Amino acid sequence: MAEAAGERHAVVIGGGLAGMLAAAALLGHVDAVTVVERDRYPQGHAFRKGVPQARHLHVFLSGGLRALEELLPGTGQAFTDAGAHILYLPSDLVTRTAVGWQHRFDERRHGCLSVTRPVIDGVVRDRVLRAAAGSATRLDVLEATEAVGLTGDAGRVTGVRVRTRPGGGRAGGAGPAERVVPAALVVDASGRGSKAPQWFTELGRRAPREESVDAGIAYATRMFRPTGPAGAPDVAVNILGWRGSPRGAVYVPVEDGTWLLTAAGVRGHHPPTDDQGFADFTATVGDPYIHGLLPYVEPVSPVYGFRDTANRRRHYERTGAVPEGFVVVGDANCTFNPIYAQGMSVAALGALALRRTLDSGEGLRPGLAQVAQRAVARATEAAWMTAVGADRPFASAATARPGPAERLTSWYVRRLTLRAVTDPVLGATVRDVFCLTAPPSRLMSPRTVLRTVLLPCRPGPDAPPTTVVPVRRAA
Repeated sequence: MAEAAGERHAVVIGGGLAGMLAAAALLGHVDAVTVVERDRYPQGHAFRKGVPQARHLHVFLSGGLRALEELLPGTGQAFTDAGAHILYLPSDLVTRTAVGWQHRFDERRHGCLSVTRPVIDGVVRDRVLRAAAGSATRLDVLEATEAVGLTGDAGRVTGVRVRTRPGGGRAGGAGPAERVVPAALVVDASGRGSKAPQWFTELGRRAPREESVDAGIAYATRMFRPTGPAGAPDVAVNILGWRGSPRGAVYVPVEDGTWLLTAAGVRGHHPPTDDQGFADFTATVGDPYIHGLLPYVEPVSPVYGFRDTANRRRHYERTGAVPEGFVVVGDANCTFNPIYAQGMSVAALGALALRRTLDSGEGLRPGLAQVAQRAVARATEAAWMTAVGADRPFASAATARPGPAERLTSWYVRRLTLRAVTDPVLGATVRDVFCLTAPPSRLMSPRTVLRTVLLPCRPGPDAPPTTVVPVRRAA
């Protein structure tokens, strides 16, 4: 796989969702893209070891779906053809909060996708390969290959050092000898385990500043098949954790008539992963509704646990933080607590930001990396604010340390979200930001502030609402 003289070649580290979307963003802007993927892809829509969170709940928020559709037109339809469900918030997902159940306002504005991760990865990978086949850009994927370092110097990255993983070579092929894949642009989409900070040190650069907020949340997931109508409610159900009730659960439909039940708790309230312990835990969340569904379902998977839920942000967008020819996207750039279902949508928004940066200039120009990195950071901001705002009250002192301004902001956001349970105007604003279709500044508009601070908080219904509330559209 030699690089032709003068060829504009890009390398994407990581062939998961973020990596394949980054590859899609590069199509038409370079002559060739090489994706370096540690695993071998499974046949069909199957789980793979390299996606440790794959067996848990995955939701594409409406903002992420819109970005995905712009990157890869027709992907939304491909998802539904594969059995995915579109859940409109809040009418198709009833949510229990500290002040009662959320009203089911009939907005039809935020359709979010619910399906298992293997379907998501398989559909996106197929759409990227189809797009590449119709593009002037050549796309190569090196499976069972790991990136072990960068080439270049402190000022510019010129390629990636790779090697075939043990057992990954084909019969009679080369062993795990290291080689270099040269590149005019390297995109790190390697996820939470990104080695970029260590690689920067090897190049003589300082690692980026990092911040972390960890609420110590852990969760466990099991797949069920309803044995009767009672086990398949008309809507998905979400029971949030809150102060005084630090456990929660969510029950949503996925493909093939199955449902995923995820139970979660903050530090000291982690759900067990044995059968009986998991079932008993669902009886301890803030409402008995989901636990009451268990007699009407049968498990079709073991219970899977997950604990790596810290929010972590590496500030590559700071001036001079990245060398020429290197951009970081997805979880390698900013990792969210997966319980908030933001990571995939942010990966799509980040890839779209990369494409728009490339569209706006003369190809792989000097300064591209810094401009693209700042665009990726802007695409991340709303998700970071909402995830950290939710987790900060439960974070340990070592990762929290909020100042007076942040404490005031936390109070305001808590009051806003509680008011939004019964207020359709505030509810729409919160959902716009949470679903990543509006900037966080929307939460601080004068109208929103006045409604939040001056109007009283009213309780929501005591039981899951069965009727959808019409919302009067503004003229």
